[in-house]
Amino acid sequence: MTSLPENSYKSRILTGDRLSMGTLFRVFRFRIVVTWTLTTLETAMLALFPLLIGRSIDGLLGDDYTAFVQFVGAMVVLTVVATLRRVYDTRAYGSMRVALGQAQANRAGEEAVSVTNARLLMGRELVDFLEKEAPLSITGVIQVIVALVVLFSFHGLLALAAGAAAAAMLGIYGLSARRFFTLNSDLNEQSEAQVSALESRDLSRVTAHLIGLRRHEVRLSDTESVVYALIFTALLTMLGFNLWFAATQTGATPGEIFSIVTYSYEFIQMSVILPMALQNLTRLAEITERINKAQPAT
Repeated sequence: MTSLPENSYKSRILTGDRLSMGTLFRVFRFRIVVTWTLTTLETAMLALFPLLIGRSIDGLLGDDYTAFVQFVGAMVVLTVVATLRRVYDTRAYGSMRVALGQAQANRAGEEAVSVTNARLLMGRELVDFLEKEAPLSITGVIQVIVALVVLFSFHGLLALAAGAAAAAMLGIYGLSARRFFTLNSDLNEQSEAQVSALESRDLSRVTAHLIGLRRHEVRLSDTESVVYALIFTALLTMLGFNLWFAATQTGATPGEIFSIVTYSYEFIQMSVILPMALQNLTRLAEITERINKAQPAT
């Protein structure tokens, strides 16, 4: 591979460093902080919408349009922020993909084209995580915290039940993290052989490769199914407990019971995002090792 242009500043930094999300964050920290800040602002505004809607209803019933105007203003601001974030994201993370790809191609040396091709695709997943999964995780964390605070305002035991479910969820994933790493490693190893198999134009070899991909994907999917079944069991148990406790033990009004169940369900929806992010991090940890590993020429 030829050297990168001298004016390719970002790429030269990446070429001299270990290729990882940490390096991407260090090199492109301003762009990432901007996108994550916009994401946090967008999420915070969304979290306020139920409150603004409630105040708008009360105000309109009393012929007072103040809260309604505030709600409309918040919707306009949210639309502007969300649009700007998406426009900025595409350009910022697109530049990261180019720089990372240049660095990978430059250090590929004489390794097999099939390996370089597979690793270029894998490397893009690092940027994909920063662009998509990381902001989604930020959203999940914020909304989980809001749900816990609201549940605690009704009764401490409701928040404790939600916290216990979250702890069980993280514990379940923690026990399976190493297996996820191994299964992703096997799948990535098989993926690296794809171009080589296709170049052979040997139908039996291509078929064997595709069967191998299917086998690894099935093993990974089966593990995910078991893990998420256990996680949903813990979370749905919490939902059932909070419904029972709110209806029979707190003297809550129907409206309060509805709020408790709604926030408990929202807690479930957002909590599921976190183990998904952890699973992706496990996959990316294996990818990081792989794209930084020297590959002998073929």
